[in-house]
Amino acid sequence: MEKPLTQHIVPGRKPLNLKEYEKVGGYQSVRKVLKEMAPQEVQTLVKDSNLKGRGGAGFNTGLKWSFVPMGPEAAQPKYLVANADEMEPGTFKDRLLLEGNPHQLIEGMIVAAYAIQASISFVFLRWAYKLAAREITQAIQEAYAAGYLGKNILGSGFDLEMHLHTGVGRYMCGEETALLNALEGKRANPRAKPPFPQVSGLFGKPTIVNNVETLCNLPHIVNNGAEWFKKLGLTEDAGTKLYGVSGRVKKPGCWELPMGTTIREILEEHAGGMQDGYLFRGLLPGGASTDFLVEEHLDLPMDYPSIQAAGSRMGTGTMIILDDQTCPVGFTLNLQHFFAQESCGFCTPCREGLPWVEKILLAIDKGEGKPEHLLTLDFHTKYLGPGNTFCALAPGAMEPLQSALKYFREDFERHIHEHHCPWSKSKVWQPSI
Repeated sequence: MEKPLTQHIVPGRKPLNLKEYEKVGGYQSVRKVLKEMAPQEVQTLVKDSNLKGRGGAGFNTGLKWSFVPMGPEAAQPKYLVANADEMEPGTFKDRLLLEGNPHQLIEGMIVAAYAIQASISFVFLRWAYKLAAREITQAIQEAYAAGYLGKNILGSGFDLEMHLHTGVGRYMCGEETALLNALEGKRANPRAKPPFPQVSGLFGKPTIVNNVETLCNLPHIVNNGAEWFKKLGLTEDAGTKLYGVSGRVKKPGCWELPMGTTIREILEEHAGGMQDGYLFRGLLPGGASTDFLVEEHLDLPMDYPSIQAAGSRMGTGTMIILDDQTCPVGFTLNLQHFFAQESCGFCTPCREGLPWVEKILLAIDKGEGKPEHLLTLDFHTKYLGPGNTFCALAPGAMEPLQSALKYFREDFERHIHEHHCPWSKSKVWQPSI
């Protein structure tokens, strides 16, 4: 099994420095694109590879790049931003790449910047990733010293500056236009679209924002070709994927596997199955803002169309497991507490609706719920759904709620009818409002 993204990452060992990285083929893709390929050829190669964005949306990366104005009349400067603000609960895949092989990210960013002719780039990093910040800073310095960054890279005439920007810890910065506002020193509110960032992004200039895992795939696609990349996947989606599992499993962690590996294989073979004494009840397949899947879905391939057809989203591909001794109501309340806290407050449904959902769930969890509360929650899953809010935060928050009400409604009803939480002895956390 080929593992291009993680083949040089060894747990407990410092990441490869520049000379070590070059010895294993590092920066060969930069030399290739700068000396042998036109920017549009790189765009076409990535589009043909069917590399989909690994941040959750699953949009074709090369197609996204194609919307950037090219040619001498295009506005300058253009910007490339690596979205390393990994704030989705249950998600830790990008951290592995950032800490384990920062030169791979830098190489991918140079390739992407050349493809869209961007001259300035940023790594927008989650505030809590202190080790990653140190490793990235060191790697950027090494890349500048070796001539891979700066003016006239490798004598090609192409210039690229790269900066590390550390966020201050807001979930909203994962939304690309809110991220751009934060990068400009403004409040992290989402922007109206259109115009899209590809045309008018950072400081009003053409901008591409790509996920860390997405960018790390680029050197391997350039070096090995589009057909090679497509053959790595087991289904119509191409490449490998970093899948993660957290919760009461025997071996929680993160693994690079072929795209389309089944949920069952990831859960049972790689995560070791459920811990002794616990049974599986459900999972969120791609972080907190995805719909629950249950036992009947375990043999689904973890790819974008298959998970969507089952009524959820693959998202980041990092599963959060619900076991039989964890209260589904408390589990959902925990998530809604997070989303209500992280709302930027820019639009009314999200600002007012999420705290109201949290209060209702808290009442149900404490045994103070009423039958009509379930109807109110049902209403909110529609009212805060897609098309009713300014960005995807509230619709994402509704995904675990609406699916919990679908698959675990009896648990909600038990709380209401029995006037207490049946799992109260196993509770370890409860928000205070």
